[in-house]
Amino acid sequence: MTTLSPENSLSARWSASFILGLHPFVRTEAWKFLTGYYSWQSSQDERLTVDSTRRKNYEALCEMYKKIQPLLENLHRNFMETRNTIAYDIQKLYDKDPLGNVLIDKKRLEKILLLSYVCNTQAEYQQGFHEMVMLFQLMAEHDHETFWLFQFFLQKTENSCVIKIGVGKNLDVLSTLIDFLDPVFAEHLRGKGAGAVQSLFPWFCLCFQRAFKSFDDVWRLWEVLLTGKPCRNFQVLVAYSMLQMVREQVLQESMTSDGILLACNNLIDLDADVLISAACLVYAELIQKDVPQPLKDFFL
Repeated sequence: MTTLSPENSLSARWSASFILGLHPFVRTEAWKFLTGYYSWQSSQDERLTVDSTRRKNYEALCEMYKKIQPLLENLHRNFMETRNTIAYDIQKLYDKDPLGNVLIDKKRLEKILLLSYVCNTQAEYQQGFHEMVMLFQLMAEHDHETFWLFQFFLQKTENSCVIKIGVGKNLDVLSTLIDFLDPVFAEHLRGKGAGAVQSLFPWFCLCFQRAFKSFDDVWRLWEVLLTGKPCRNFQVLVAYSMLQMVREQVLQESMTSDGILLACNNLIDLDADVLISAACLVYAELIQKDVPQPLKDFFL
């Protein structure tokens, strides 16, 4: 009989829980493993040390930011513009639940976003990050956890939601995938729907956050993306599955790009499990075919 080590047992239990999604009581701790904040092989004492180090590193970054802030304000126009954009975006956030309870601390959120912008030269700041980081703040208790979970999430998902790094590639591969799996739909998109697929970049920028009926659904999808299962770059298969939801309407009504975008924007209140299952079926179809090399390199 094979005996699981404590670390493997923990990994196995959480891996099994992804079938139905993570329970809210374990989500924060599980995300620390999924993102790489903690190692799967770490002991409890090692995790306490890691968390202490993450907190100290975050505090050091905050101190550094305080020192260089005057310089940034005086010499870098982009910093001032970005700070104003972040402040504007945060003010638009609805920070209360239906009962009037405050959900988030906007000042803390602004601080984390500014620090992320200053420290992350690759991702920088893009509109939509405030909504994403808000979900991390809702999940995590401390600011250093929110900051590092967001940074590791971007890295773990290969920056697929960052415009300058992953979004364009996602859209190009999505077009190639439609050509391969659905030539009829692809032909319509090349004609009357020209440009529609490239205009779907908000799906990727927000990691589909606005398509779901609840925060739990968003977390559910993100957790699947973090596992890297059933394949790399699963987000493109999710986008393909969403497009399939409007396919018949688009073809029957012979929609142009504007109509297609409107139909896609109306895809809201989706169920994460239904969408994930649909994307898994696309993957199952894909691996049964003679996949061209660009798609094989991206997914397989």
